[in-house]
Amino acid sequence: MLLGEYQHTIDEKGRMAIPAKFRKMLSGGVVVTKGSEECLDLYPVEEWTKLAEKLSRLPINQADARAFARLRLAGASHAEIDSQGRVLIPDYLRSFAGIGAKAVIVGLYNRAEIWEEEKWRRYRAAIEAKGDEIAERLGELGA
Repeated sequence: MLLGEYQHTIDEKGRMAIPAKFRKMLSGGVVVTKGSEECLDLYPVEEWTKLAEKLSRLPINQADARAFARLRLAGASHAEIDSQGRVLIPDYLRSFAGIGAKAVIVGLYNRAEIWEEEKWRRYRAAIEAKGDEIAERLGELGA
């Protein structure tokens, strides 16, 4: 299970250390792709396969379905965790998310997100300010 928030640096080759607590779950490889709110999604291969199968079943005659599948699938990159616990994040993905030398990796149970550090701070502050309101709305959904 991927939980927690960790700050990391990105080296000159675009490699980022994966938190030690995440490495066992990610030992079979990862897929990094464009996420929502200009962050990156990082999936264990098994979870990525489940999502990719769902995306492949979206109706190709609907423009939004095609666009979403393209964003996630065409923007994806498979990576292995190297012997030092690092994963390579391609230039085009770092550029999409605005990630420079510092990033935050956030565990979300079966996947993680990689954020540019300052974007994450702003996003987290905004969400925390609305936490009670969000909880109340989700409570109505049975969450």
